[in-house]
Amino acid sequence: MTKKHDDAARPVSAGEATGHFLTDLPDGYRAGFASFVGRPNAGKSTLTNALVGRKVAITSNKPQTTRHTIRGIVHRPDAQLVLVDTPGLHRPRTLLGERLNDLVEETLAEVDVIGFCLPANEKVGPGDRFIAQQLSGLGRKPIVAVVTKADLVSRDALGAHLIAVTRLGEDLVDGGWADVVPVSATGDYQVDAVADVLVSHLPVSPPLYPEGELTDEPEIKMVAELIREAALEGVRDELPHSLAVVVEEMLPREGRSEDRPLVDIHVNVFVERPSQKAIVIGRGGARLREVGSRARKSIEALLGTKVYLDLHVKVAKEWQRDPKQLGRLGF
Repeated sequence: MTKKHDDAARPVSAGEATGHFLTDLPDGYRAGFASFVGRPNAGKSTLTNALVGRKVAITSNKPQTTRHTIRGIVHRPDAQLVLVDTPGLHRPRTLLGERLNDLVEETLAEVDVIGFCLPANEKVGPGDRFIAQQLSGLGRKPIVAVVTKADLVSRDALGAHLIAVTRLGEDLVDGGWADVVPVSATGDYQVDAVADVLVSHLPVSPPLYPEGELTDEPEIKMVAELIREAALEGVRDELPHSLAVVVEEMLPREGRSEDRPLVDIHVNVFVERPSQKAIVIGRGGARLREVGSRARKSIEALLGTKVYLDLHVKVAKEWQRDPKQLGRLGF
């Protein structure tokens, strides 16, 4: 197990290939990076999880759930597709928002292909145009328009939306979209088609990660994200933006037998105001216990062992606008 300040896992280069890598590769094998972008709550994380086949990014019906770039790795006989899930691009209103946008822009400059997610159940709007304009400045990098949540609309409505999305690309992106693909990650509709299209834009390359590895996300960061996901359920609209989670320590319990391991996880949940602290804790601590129970189940599934989860809620006043506090919270 790790402590808070452990370094993040890094990609393994092809030159470091060991027996864990595929050695008998077909001609034309491709490997590279793709990034999903889009307005907050456009279905980026859900699609990432569906493509990987396992939960590597947290999801919520609240905007701006994702705050870090998260890599999910799709292994295929003909390719290795590394998906980089990013925070939603938006017009920032806080220093945190500015830093999240900077993180997205840095990521987009490094990937091989971009998937622009536009939900089928929402009209193309100013936010989509803003993102398309940002993408138009990336040069000749291929951009695939991915129309998410296709299961939530009728066939006629989906067709009309696909036409609107195509026109958006023709108006704002040099050469238009490289492809347009409708998908439903929850309904398992055209998920493989999205992978096929993204892979077609990757360079010919040996694999970048060992076979079977599904993410390079450190366990400690995934644990923090699972706790934040649990805390986001059922809260008021303003709270998700003010909620940050820091795992202070994650260590195996001493004195436990090998067949009965237990991991102690000590966590601070930060909010910006005392009133928000009261919301997270709930009457008599009931809501915090519910958050702990929900998060513990997900963490035990991730780690494959029982855990003791120690949650503390603290106020970090206006942390989204304070450079020093943002740094302490990992932004």
